[in-house]
Amino acid sequence: MAEYYNYIKSLHLIFVITWFAGLFYIPRLFIYHIEAQGKASPEKEILSKQLKLMAKRLWYIITWPSAILAILFAVLLLIAQPFWLKQGWMHIKLLFVLALFVYHYKCHLIFKQQQQDIFKWKSNQMRLFNEGATIILFSIVFLVILKSTINWVFGVLGIFVLGILLMLGINIYKRIRNKKNWE
Repeated sequence: MAEYYNYIKSLHLIFVITWFAGLFYIPRLFIYHIEAQGKASPEKEILSKQLKLMAKRLWYIITWPSAILAILFAVLLLIAQPFWLKQGWMHIKLLFVLALFVYHYKCHLIFKQQQQDIFKWKSNQMRLFNEGATIILFSIVFLVILKSTINWVFGVLGIFVLGILLMLGINIYKRIRNKKNWE
């Protein structure tokens, strides 16, 4: 299996990227779907039907298959290089991967609700939720590249700063958007 390691690693990375692409885009579709509920008929029904279709295709054709294949190739990588499981940074990375699964599952629950026209989130809440995948991605990338617990601590501090900046950015965007709506 060692001679195939770089191929497996490449495939793992490709499917991680497409998995994250789905996780970045699905909350945007959720936001659009939530905001479409405030439109008048028939625009509301037309948008809702189209957004349901787009979300369904994204979720079942790209996001779920990418998640499954990313994990399959990750397992193959760990079988090929089992010493990674003895590294502290890998344990922390796997915790973030677990957090990614939780995020993915929560997206799945929201997806199922919206497919049934159940809307429990406001668009601003969903905008904040949308940043979860970004924070997890930053964490995993820094861990994989730096492979150091000390550097990871600085990375986590950076992630919190990033989270704060993202929240500030969302609030600024909201104010600008609300200001434009008043004009």
